[in-house]
Amino acid sequence: MKNFDQLCCEKCWHTPQNPCEHFIQCCTEGPLCHSDEKCRIEISSLRKRLRYEEHELPIIIIGMGTCGLASGAGKVKEAIQEELKKLNIEAIVESTGCIGYCAVEPIVDVKLPGEDRVSYCEIIPKIVPKFLHTVLVEKKIFKEKLLGTHGKTNHDARNINEIPFFEFQRKIVLSNCGVINPDSIDTYLAYGGFKAFDRVVRLMKPEEVIKEISISGLRGRGGGGFPTGKKWELAHKQTADQKYLICNADEGDPGAFMDRSLLESDPFRVIEGMMIAAYAIGASQAYIYCRAEYPLAIEKLQNAINLCERYGILGNNILNTGFSLHIKIKKGAGAFVCGEETALIASIEGKRGMPRPRPPYPVQAGLWGKPTVINNVETFANVPPIIMMGGQEFAKIGTDKSKGTKVFALSGNVKNTGLVEVPMGTTLADVVFKIGGGIPNGKEFKAVQIGGPSGGCIPEHLIDTPVDYESLKEIGAMMGSGGFVVMDEDTCMVDVAKYFLTFIQQESCGKCVPCREGTKRMLEIIERIPQRYSSGKDKNEQLLRFKGMIHLQRLADVIKDTSLCGLGQSAPNPVLSGLRYFREEYEEHLYDRRCSAGVCKELLTFTIDNEKCTGCGICLRKCSVEAIVGEKGQAHYILDEKCIKCGMCVENCRFEAINVN
Repeated sequence: MKNFDQLCCEKCWHTPQNPCEHFIQCCTEGPLCHSDEKCRIEISSLRKRLRYEEHELPIIIIGMGTCGLASGAGKVKEAIQEELKKLNIEAIVESTGCIGYCAVEPIVDVKLPGEDRVSYCEIIPKIVPKFLHTVLVEKKIFKEKLLGTHGKTNHDARNINEIPFFEFQRKIVLSNCGVINPDSIDTYLAYGGFKAFDRVVRLMKPEEVIKEISISGLRGRGGGGFPTGKKWELAHKQTADQKYLICNADEGDPGAFMDRSLLESDPFRVIEGMMIAAYAIGASQAYIYCRAEYPLAIEKLQNAINLCERYGILGNNILNTGFSLHIKIKKGAGAFVCGEETALIASIEGKRGMPRPRPPYPVQAGLWGKPTVINNVETFANVPPIIMMGGQEFAKIGTDKSKGTKVFALSGNVKNTGLVEVPMGTTLADVVFKIGGGIPNGKEFKAVQIGGPSGGCIPEHLIDTPVDYESLKEIGAMMGSGGFVVMDEDTCMVDVAKYFLTFIQQESCGKCVPCREGTKRMLEIIERIPQRYSSGKDKNEQLLRFKGMIHLQRLADVIKDTSLCGLGQSAPNPVLSGLRYFREEYEEHLYDRRCSAGVCKELLTFTIDNEKCTGCGICLRKCSVEAIVGEKGQAHYILDEKCIKCGMCVENCRFEAINVN
């Protein structure tokens, strides 16, 4: 047997056209319908081969998620295949997704027969010959790029989970990511995939499934944190000839890539979660709304759906249980507002993606007026583990009101970037310093931006805040979809607010006035703050700068209270958290005309130290606007009215004679 869709013998009769209801059990425990030692050994051997526990040839596994490909995993794979030919070594080369440690990609694992799987990081084509010669010919550990072993710690390598980046994580949603082949449904089955769905569809009533999810305390991981069991229960009680289920994969937050990585690395987990949800609410048609900017995720998803249909796990009368489900992928155009439920529904219906007032809520009248449940990717990925471990056991993880784990996309000024999954209640400090490794280059920590454009910047004195829905809301931030951007001392909070407001203003659909006009006015106020005084500009500009600041807080509150959808209601959060925690920085820009972080160029002043300047003339020649004057061999000067603050003079001065204030 090479695959689970092959029959072990003539006594097995499962086909997609004539499915066996015990097919999934057979894959994981089989055979069940007949007692045959030869078949049992054959199926057991297939499972072990798919789990890389039993093999004769060396297996080389390359992380080929978007992060890995961006780091050159494609060229590494080519180099490995060429080198294998030169060495005349036969080996199996497999692909997998991202294990989460994006900062050290490309990651290549090597599994020799009878030995543990060993991970190596930052493998580039140039070192591939030495790497393969060491691990395949000499059969030694390649210590220069060793990450860790997936087996027991020994004198050569420590277990990968003992590395600080992984040590403080608890992986439930990401447990298969970077471990299994996302293109192989057989591998997913060998690792126990679809067992949760099998248990649900054969042994549980829809009400029992909903009760189990409610007991688990699972809340929507997309931002608002609405109880998932409650949402399913509301939809289940609706009477309709057709109900719909939607997976929201429209991940639009800057700095967020959790959903993309999960779909690329473990698409079957998300599909299984959707199948259980569809069974619970009584839906037979489901959509995955994924932005077209995620081509690799869409490719993996479509492949997974095709394989599920081929195995009879999706389609009509799944595994002869009477339950049917069809899943389609809807490519989104990348509008941020389409992450909002009603705008997403409008987009699937072929309309412009704009929100509408609620009620009615989607569970009452959603897609084409039918009851519809929308959950995001991470929420669905939590469902199979909950069924397998039980709601009560899942509820033991986390805090009183926030159960389970949360996946964050850790990025910014931090040493270890990547995907991290931590139990709810873990402090921000643990994520930044224990898992993230702290701030690089000896810089000081300044803030962490959490929750994307709708979130807020949390300052250092609140770094011990636990990560859960209530705690983050209390300090003016929100869970959001999981963006986690670390900022060091060189970050200007006015500039950060300008960045997020620009994003929000551009992404506003324009339907309601508070969001359309309010965010635009707010952005104008923020943009005026770092503008330099100039006699050539209208004096009214200077007056508007002060006037705008006076009304900024009030304007933010009005937008928050009167906008139609969640995008507008949370749009002022970057400004509100900035005024709340970094007001002195705003006032420094406004009154002192200084930017301590040195980011706002118009507020910078460039001067030449006459004692250090040798008059070499390099800065004069590099200045593109002739703002530097002076004779050769004598100290030079900068004409401030001509200077465009490009910084070229600083970069090229060999005597450190140019000061930036």
